[in-house]
Amino acid sequence: MIELAEILLEPRPDPFWKTLRQIGVEHAVGVLPRNFFDWRETRSDLPWDYTPLALYKEQVEKAGLTLSVIEDNPPMDCIRLGKPGREEELEHFCTLLRSMGRLGIPVLCYNWMALLGWLRTSTAARGRGGAEVAEYEHRVLADAPPTSEGSVAAEALWENLRSFLARVLPVAEEASVRLAMHPDDPPLSPIRGIDRIMVSVEAFERLLELAPSEANGITLCQGNFTLFTDDLPGVIRSFGERGRIFFVHFRDVRGTADSFVETFHDEGRTDMLACLRAYRDAGVDAVLRTDHTPTLEGDSASVTAYSNQGRLFAIGYATGLLEAVYGRSETT
Repeated sequence: MIELAEILLEPRPDPFWKTLRQIGVEHAVGVLPRNFFDWRETRSDLPWDYTPLALYKEQVEKAGLTLSVIEDNPPMDCIRLGKPGREEELEHFCTLLRSMGRLGIPVLCYNWMALLGWLRTSTAARGRGGAEVAEYEHRVLADAPPTSEGSVAAEALWENLRSFLARVLPVAEEASVRLAMHPDDPPLSPIRGIDRIMVSVEAFERLLELAPSEANGITLCQGNFTLFTDDLPGVIRSFGERGRIFFVHFRDVRGTADSFVETFHDEGRTDMLACLRAYRDAGVDAVLRTDHTPTLEGDSASVTAYSNQGRLFAIGYATGLLEAVYGRSETT
């Protein structure tokens, strides 16, 4: 069953956490507690170590939420690029998996975007009614110079991913933690000389073929996957029936991979109700969080695309669709 979650962007308890419980959200998606406590007194602990994560989880639970996903990771670019320093990064990643396993946090969302992560060319484009929305126009970056790494080839990224999975999946399996790969965003390759490999349905098929572990799976980010395919419900059924969708990002866009804007959840190119029915029909058991909302008039977003009013609209919309598909919950 798909259950509603929301990301906690704040490193410490925040009034919005209470708001989430008041509107019926039960599951939380957390980030690593990089600023959770006084580092001057706890210098030996890193955010992916057990103690900081345990303290963070305790605060989330005191707010009445279940910490179901960590959507964050230690530094990984040396791993992705196969550079010196990758062994230390691998150890940190495995430490995070073990910490999550001890704490019963079942899903880790990560990505394979080397150096250039989530990219937008504007965060103040205008959407419905003048709401601020994020936008990507590849023409703006088409002639941008390469990064300091120069060219990075796709096959090198695939080989480094294969080695990474061989190293970390046994640790994940032992810890009972599932790895959920997020698509490259935007799903274009190359950008500034760096190839991006998680940019198609076929790429995710290849990911699953690299390591047929039950801990190797997908973050089905609808905003990206809808740019991969004209049949998103069909793709959801295909991956879902194989038990490989571990986490869902519920958002929408309008346009193409090289020119798109993010939209309100009720006005993009995707049939959101059909997608939820596909998760149900495929027997997907995962949490879903709303993602990348417009900023409404009079509101502000301390983190781009995450204004509170926009998130509340999206949660309300998703709640209604979930009730239409699964029936009314008796627990909220």
